[in-house]
Amino acid sequence: MADRPPLTAAVASAPAPAARLEPDAIGVAQDTVIGMATSGPAVSVGLTLAALAAASAYAGGPVLVLTAVPMLIIANAYRRLNLWNASCGASFEWVGRAISPSLGFLTGWLMVTGTLIGTLSPVVVLGPSVLAVAGVTPAGPWPDLIIATAVSVIMLLIAVAGIRLTARTQVAMGLAEYLILTGFAVAGLAAVLTHHPGTFPITRAWFSHGGIGGHGSLAAGFLLAVFIYTGWDGTIYVNEEVRHRRTNPGRAAILAVALVAVIYTLSQVGLQGVVSPSRLQAHGPSALVYVAAALGGAGWAKVMALALALSVIAATGTGIVLTARILYGMASRGVLPGFLASVSPRFATPVPASLAAGLVLIGLTWLYLLTSSVQGAFNDVINITGLLYAAFYILTALAAIAYHRRRIFRHPWDALVTGVLPLAAIAFLGWVITRSLQTAPPAQIWSLAGVIGVGLILMLTARYVLRSPFFRIPRESAAPGR
Repeated sequence: MADRPPLTAAVASAPAPAARLEPDAIGVAQDTVIGMATSGPAVSVGLTLAALAAASAYAGGPVLVLTAVPMLIIANAYRRLNLWNASCGASFEWVGRAISPSLGFLTGWLMVTGTLIGTLSPVVVLGPSVLAVAGVTPAGPWPDLIIATAVSVIMLLIAVAGIRLTARTQVAMGLAEYLILTGFAVAGLAAVLTHHPGTFPITRAWFSHGGIGGHGSLAAGFLLAVFIYTGWDGTIYVNEEVRHRRTNPGRAAILAVALVAVIYTLSQVGLQGVVSPSRLQAHGPSALVYVAAALGGAGWAKVMALALALSVIAATGTGIVLTARILYGMASRGVLPGFLASVSPRFATPVPASLAAGLVLIGLTWLYLLTSSVQGAFNDVINITGLLYAAFYILTALAAIAYHRRRIFRHPWDALVTGVLPLAAIAFLGWVITRSLQTAPPAQIWSLAGVIGVGLILMLTARYVLRSPFFRIPRESAAPGR
């Protein structure tokens, strides 16, 4: 049965604010690329290639395929909720109206912090990637700082100039990045299959749940895989600017998950065997460039470094754009200062929110690169990014169940799609969060507690100082239907 916007709602007294951004500016293909760019395929593979190979005992392919299933289920929950209400606030709005306004605010806070911190983590390593392309070895933090700042300023200006320019920029960088990454993956797979000297041979164990010798850990692999996939939800936060704003952003989310699943699986299987396990682990932080050098020498290593740089630049751009849209959506509801809800008549973009997102990102980058004493604390916060995403994915799936609760028992298909599958995805992500917290050092747990604590303070401020009417809206649900 095809989904469609509900004919009525139990309560219709709290509609979302009318869209004020540029309507029908981009299509589903451009929106899909924005979601993929936020996930950052090249930089994600670069950060996890060696780690996932070790954790899964070279069975990373099945781990990535299995992780794509709950992600597709969550993406479908986003799609169904976007049919109901297409606004930049997205999960903030949906959780607030379907479950609780207070929980909705905390969901929005997790979205803001997850997106901003997720953008910061690759920005601070942008300089080495750019310098590697130029064949330059950095001396001190200043070259990295200048490059990161320049890129952030440029992407901020593009974000302010409009979603059309942002989308065109993302498509251009994305096509180059994905072609390079998949090209190397195919070349690597060919080298392994033809038993090129120095490669590590493929066996059936690569496609088992336990990996080589049964030494792989599905749990450890899943923890990494969830982190790799995060970011595809970026397709939703620009929904006010997408053609057919109710249907296309949800379709783009599902397409983004499916496409990055293919890229990640092909890259992991194709590249992890290019060099021996010992060499791969010895070059863990720079494994992607090292593998490219093994395949084609220093020249091809620079090409891979270019793909990494493009991936970071693209993620920086989308991070600013998406953080600004979330801030704008929340401010439109009065839970953040009103100036963040302002839209430029000239550019049809939330300029104050964009400037806030960009300047905070630049400030954090400077603080990280120039103050070695706080880098450990920053790293602890960066390491919980996947948990922040998993948390608001869970809350969004719960909102989908709560909003469609009166339809769950209408038909077996509705029960499966609206109830059983989202609950299974919630259970999976809940298990990932639990396992992550069990193995996390105390500093990371305190970082997560700090993020939640700040969110609670901001929520109380919005409720009792700003006196936002959002906290007085009633709970809503979809009509039972026919």
